[in-house]
Amino acid sequence: MKNKFFMLMLVLVIGTLAACGAKNDKASDKNSNASGGTEQKQVLKVGTSSDYAPFEYVDAAKSEDIIGFDIDLIKLVGDKIGAEMQVQDIDFNSLVPALQAGKVDVVISGMSPNKEREEVVDFSEKYNQTEQVIIVKKDSGIKKEADLAGKKIGVQTASIQEKLGNTIAEKVDATVEGRTRIPEIIQDMMSKRLDAGILEGGVAKGYLKTNDKLVAFPVEEQPEDFKAIAVQKGSDLKDKINKALKELTDEGKIKELEEKWLEKVE
Repeated sequence: MKNKFFMLMLVLVIGTLAACGAKNDKASDKNSNASGGTEQKQVLKVGTSSDYAPFEYVDAAKSEDIIGFDIDLIKLVGDKIGAEMQVQDIDFNSLVPALQAGKVDVVISGMSPNKEREEVVDFSEKYNQTEQVIIVKKDSGIKKEADLAGKKIGVQTASIQEKLGNTIAEKVDATVEGRTRIPEIIQDMMSKRLDAGILEGGVAKGYLKTNDKLVAFPVEEQPEDFKAIAVQKGSDLKDKINKALKELTDEGKIKELEEKWLEKVE
């Protein structure tokens, strides 16, 4: 009887020790995972309009990936804040609504802050400043703003160029027509549906390089135009992005991107 009792107690003790050991193993595994760097990066959805070379565009001859100054920059920002940036292609005039609706977390698309946009989204500090130009066909006879009288000027809808075009049109008695994407402006100029277009200098440079029938000249009264990254109103991403931009500026990384991607119109 004693032997049976002893054996029963021995089994109970062994079972208890085994259970404690298993519990400790699980706790150890949990702690190991916590300290083993298995925590996943935050994923942020980035909206851009890939018709704005050299800031964001697709070189279809090489791949379907969106590339450019802004794309390189937002990836560097992501590295700084510990986030993976997933870039989505969206028409420019739909970018701010997409941000408001939470379809994207960040917008970087050569976008300039203005009063209307600042009422509904927040902007980072500026990361690039540029000039605006009027692009025309060489044989158009248009060499200055006054020559645009009675002409049709193409601009990208919902862009700073649209507002600038309206100002110039009122001054010289011209007509402004909006297009969803920049290539449409160039195509309609070449087919004589438009007489001129207003583009950012760096964007115009790309078209001047590949089309010797085009020429550009600066807008007479340059608006203060700089680019910034947009986030949802009240988002804590604004401060994180600003900190990242400052570090990238101090490290000379943004300067390197400018040298890689951007050129002024000659």
